[in-house]
Amino acid sequence: MRNVLSIDVFSGPIILMLISLHTERRSSFMKWLCAFLKGTKPGEPNRRRPRVIAGEENTLWQEPVRPKDDPPRHDNEELDRAIAQSLAEDVKPPKSKEPAHKGDNNNDEDLARAIQDSLNMNPYMPYNPYAPSQAQPRGYRVCGSCKNEIGHGHYLSCMGMYWHPQCFRCSACGHAIRETEFTLLSSDPYHKLCYKELHHPKCDVCLQFIPTNRSGLIEYRAHPFWGQKYCPLHEHDRTPRCCSCEKMEPRNTKYMSLGDGRSLCMECLGSAVMDTGECQPLYHSIRDYYEGMNMKLDQQIPMLLVERQALNEAMEGESKGPHHMPETRGLCLSEEQTVSSILRRPRIGGNRLLDMRTQPQKLTRRCEVTAILVLYGLPRLLTGSILAHELMHGWLRLKGYRNLNPEVEEGICQVMSYLWLESEILPASSRYAQPSTSYASSSSSSYPPTSSKKGGISHTEKKLGEFFMHQIANGTSTAYGDGFRTAYKAVNKYGLRQTLNHIRLTGGFPV
Repeated sequence: MRNVLSIDVFSGPIILMLISLHTERRSSFMKWLCAFLKGTKPGEPNRRRPRVIAGEENTLWQEPVRPKDDPPRHDNEELDRAIAQSLAEDVKPPKSKEPAHKGDNNNDEDLARAIQDSLNMNPYMPYNPYAPSQAQPRGYRVCGSCKNEIGHGHYLSCMGMYWHPQCFRCSACGHAIRETEFTLLSSDPYHKLCYKELHHPKCDVCLQFIPTNRSGLIEYRAHPFWGQKYCPLHEHDRTPRCCSCEKMEPRNTKYMSLGDGRSLCMECLGSAVMDTGECQPLYHSIRDYYEGMNMKLDQQIPMLLVERQALNEAMEGESKGPHHMPETRGLCLSEEQTVSSILRRPRIGGNRLLDMRTQPQKLTRRCEVTAILVLYGLPRLLTGSILAHELMHGWLRLKGYRNLNPEVEEGICQVMSYLWLESEILPASSRYAQPSTSYASSSSSSYPPTSSKKGGISHTEKKLGEFFMHQIANGTSTAYGDGFRTAYKAVNKYGLRQTLNHIRLTGGFPV
């Protein structure tokens, strides 16, 4: 947003008085009028400072200026008296028909020249701070629209540019600008409302113009990835936010309610995984991804999709386990529990999910990992990244990695989640160009694995995957954010095999 200086200056009208002149004589009024006109000095307007008009564009309006040498009131009365006397003398018949004296002709010529000079000068010439050091001839102005010279009469001036009044039109709507305040962007004038419609930011949530704060500045919030702009108050007015992409719900649309306090936007709903059976192909493709990196999981670990409440209850039942974020989306269980999983995909009714069928399932511990739980209703790529993260927890436990601190364990699990997303959304040529992230040069030739979704992914899903990668890379927590960045740096430098061997031996990342 830029503040624009808006100045509206009109040249004052020049009043001509036609006086009947007789060459036979010269009145005292003519002497006075000639001296008065010759004594007028052009180019000395009484410049006033711009007066601030309250407005959202912080525009300034300069009042029309008036010359310093306006005759005082008693001079006006003297002028009226002189005109009346002259008119009274003009109606009288001349006393004689003597030829006019040569001096009288000179005075008449002086009077005519003085009147002509008064026409040429413009006491309302606006001050132009941007004018070049070598000024144009006096009175020379070119219209900024039609490019023709502006002669005598009214004209508009702003920031060193001039317009005919009829040429001064809004660059948006094309209609003439007749208001005393307008907005100038570069050399293009706008009505205040037209400029506001084009350039004033609107809230992507309430769809209204974002208001100014107490300091008169436009203040808004913006999502760091999507760029969604919204008024600050929407962060506290319970506006729904998508639990997947974090976009706030606009007023002209409705998000899908998942029934457990979460909402899902329509874009994320398009690839959402809704029940345990639907998630099985994705789960097996990620296990194949691990096997392709020479990290095969020998145990068949059950995987269930659950509601938010069931996940929270299962997390509370864990006597030990990894560090979790405030909003937990997945869990690698080590204890035996009975968990309510989603058996059948619910149907959509309006903006709610209906007829969700769940069933309790008792999880028996047969190894170090009892089961992997993931929230239902998340997009395929987000669900897959959670599965890749939780499977890494399972792999570490099955391979004997014990008592790792949260930053190390969560960091290396986030790396696996990030690498799986990368394998899904980046072209194969880009993935082959990054050998440092592979498990080892002797890994299976199937690495990197192909996309688990046949036919590739859509542009919308690809953007979602990039957002999930952005979230991992820019996490703010110590365990998930700092841990990932430290682990990713080590994997890129030493490779995944050496990094895991170093973790086994020292409990930390190689430097």
